[in-house]
Amino acid sequence: MLPISISGFTVATHTLINPSHRSIDKALIGRMDEFLGALDDQAMAAYLANTVFLERSRFSKHPDGVTAKERDRIEGLARALTQGPVAMRKAAGRLVRAYSREIHNRFSDVSFSTAMRLAPAALTRLLSPADSGSRIWPEADGADRVVVSGPIDKIRALAEHHTLIIAPTHVSNLDSLLVGYALHLAGLPACTYGAGLNLFSNPVMGFLMSKLGAYTVDRRKGHRLYKDVLKAYSTELIGRGAHSLFYPGGTRSRSGCVETALKRGLLGTGIVAWQEGLAEEAPSPEVLVVPVTLSCSLVLEAETLIEDALSADGGARYIISDDEFSRPSTVLKFAQQLIALDTSVVVRFGAPMDTLGNPVDEQGLSMDGDGRVFDRRLYVTDRCGKAVEDTQRDREYTNHLAKALLGAYQRDTVVLPTHLAAFVGWHALGVRFPRLDTYNRALLAPFEQWVDRSVMVAGIAAAADAVDAAVLRGRCRSMLPTGKNRATEILTMAVDAFSGVHTRQVLSFEDWRVLVDPKLSLYYGNRLSGLLSPKDIQMEENP
Repeated sequence: MLPISISGFTVATHTLINPSHRSIDKALIGRMDEFLGALDDQAMAAYLANTVFLERSRFSKHPDGVTAKERDRIEGLARALTQGPVAMRKAAGRLVRAYSREIHNRFSDVSFSTAMRLAPAALTRLLSPADSGSRIWPEADGADRVVVSGPIDKIRALAEHHTLIIAPTHVSNLDSLLVGYALHLAGLPACTYGAGLNLFSNPVMGFLMSKLGAYTVDRRKGHRLYKDVLKAYSTELIGRGAHSLFYPGGTRSRSGCVETALKRGLLGTGIVAWQEGLAEEAPSPEVLVVPVTLSCSLVLEAETLIEDALSADGGARYIISDDEFSRPSTVLKFAQQLIALDTSVVVRFGAPMDTLGNPVDEQGLSMDGDGRVFDRRLYVTDRCGKAVEDTQRDREYTNHLAKALLGAYQRDTVVLPTHLAAFVGWHALGVRFPRLDTYNRALLAPFEQWVDRSVMVAGIAAAADAVDAAVLRGRCRSMLPTGKNRATEILTMAVDAFSGVHTRQVLSFEDWRVLVDPKLSLYYGNRLSGLLSPKDIQMEENP
């Protein structure tokens, strides 16, 4: 490992396991051959017919994003379905190989090592004020813009003998860089991670991600074959000891809420890789999961995301290709505004857990609800200690893991001034217009978008007290200011933070009023939707 000193931090660059394309192709084809071989001809035909149907449907709905090679592969598969089992299985194999090459980016150990050495300096420049020189933050201003917290020493020690799955919440397309930066600051190992195909449209980000361990995930492909190849790829990487990062929520939170539901597909690859390691008696088969909660004062794509959440077809769009992130100049401007805040992003590493969702101690041993250590291998092995495959059982274990992650995300959410002020602003509008539902409140006319400043301050004071109580109960964390006049301070901090970030002001002062943009205040305030209610902050409104 090569240590890199960054403004008082010692960052270790770890060698990322980087299997060759030939090695990955062979492994994936072997896994998929085994999977497909278990299907009889009728089940195989139905499985592949679903692929053809869904891909043709995608081609017709989004023709501009489809290449000629994609069309040829799917039409070749369609012809093979009429030519018998042998042709059908050969066509499936060709598609598996194509997806394998698409998913696995071609980055070498040399380019990765170089990028690891250059990334800290590049990110330092991106996330530092213009007059701060080579330091991350000016020495005169001790407040870190990116705050990294959690049981870092414990996670670092566990990483020496365990393969880690880093599982963050998903707020923005900048998340992977921020989490990668936080991993560097914490001295934690580098991770492979899946990045949406649309992110590579930004040339700078695409280059950085491909050099820093990103593999491609095309969320437009909704058919089982692609998802199964992706899961096989993730399982293979984890099984080879590559620390991995993926977002269990699947995509960015459109509404701004902390995740309340998770996708089980990639999440379940950890338990499969662990059991394969046990069955093969690998030297270090153990896999642990680390929840990570991102709490951001500002979100680059907030305007587009909340529009998508409010639109009738928000769920159907699933992936936005034309949001603020696709414009490099917008990303740079946002980064410059972001680092002007005292605390812009909090990356909270949560308590590590096993792939069943149980907490673990400093040695990585599983603990029950009473803090007693137990052998987790007993959950997946027979009386002779051999791992036993059971898909239904593993599905239930993955559900338990997902529930544990959701609990960690809520507990480790850090309440920031922008969240609290926006939450109060949105619900204060609800008090003024009690008969409007969420959608109609979001469409208030500009001349209706205001709240009495004294009402805002009183609401913020009550909300801050409610957050304090929630922190004491272990329901969340907080970085709100303290002191006698903190409600006014919170409001002022939020107004200053929001100034000039989006095309519309989230909150702004006008004489005795506070102007409140309903859509953006809904987005930022939703971060607290699972924590506070209007009743908690003494603001009664119709549901």
